[in-house]
Amino acid sequence: MNTYRTAEIARNIGVHPNTVRLYENLGLIPKPERKPNGYRVFTDLHLEQFKLVRTALQVEILQNGLRKKAIDIIKTSAAGDFDRAILLTRSYLQQIEQEQRNAEEALSIAEQLLSGKKQETDSTCLTRKETADTLRISMEALRNWEMNGLLTVKRRHNGYRVYTHEDIHLLKIIRSLRCANYSLAAILRMLSALSSDPEADIREVIDTPQDDEGIISVCDKLLTSLRYAATNARSMLLHLEEMKKHFKANPPL
Repeated sequence: MNTYRTAEIARNIGVHPNTVRLYENLGLIPKPERKPNGYRVFTDLHLEQFKLVRTALQVEILQNGLRKKAIDIIKTSAAGDFDRAILLTRSYLQQIEQEQRNAEEALSIAEQLLSGKKQETDSTCLTRKETADTLRISMEALRNWEMNGLLTVKRRHNGYRVYTHEDIHLLKIIRSLRCANYSLAAILRMLSALSSDPEADIREVIDTPQDDEGIISVCDKLLTSLRYAATNARSMLLHLEEMKKHFKANPPL
């Protein structure tokens, strides 16, 4: 089996040597042996584990414990239990695929609600509490959506907000997208685009951040991020199968 120094491992996987040491400290790789002078000695097993870590952490998917699952897979592999790591990765992939279905379903619901918007002429007006109760959301969520510019609510003469049927319709769209983990920024981008062009492709708009949006999170391009995460999870499965084949008889030191 080949051996590598810290700098060689870092160069192989394209990271700083300090990242190599960080992965070791976090338990993401097997503990390497050390020479009498204290230098670490890495092997092919470590190199493949580093590649697994890089693939697993390439996309920062946080919702519903996905990030924690990725870390669990890495640490299980680092402990040499490839069979369990493979099972965990299959479960991880299944959850990502469910998140993809949720994201697509939310967009379908939004499209349906938008297509029916023009036919409805209800003069209903609700208070904030009545609106929150009707939609089964918290008043805090409602305030948050308003503060982030997702909707502008009319006020009565006494200053109290009133929510029209059109507001409720819009809130149902927002609720569906938020439940599927679309970010507030992505939803606002979609609503702004529809305001300018009612025929805009919401799937494209909601998944395409603009250059002036500042820091972009994965939930600002949720569909793309989930697609990459699913691809990476499949790569992790293949990688773990190969690691099991080559290193099963060589458990971590």
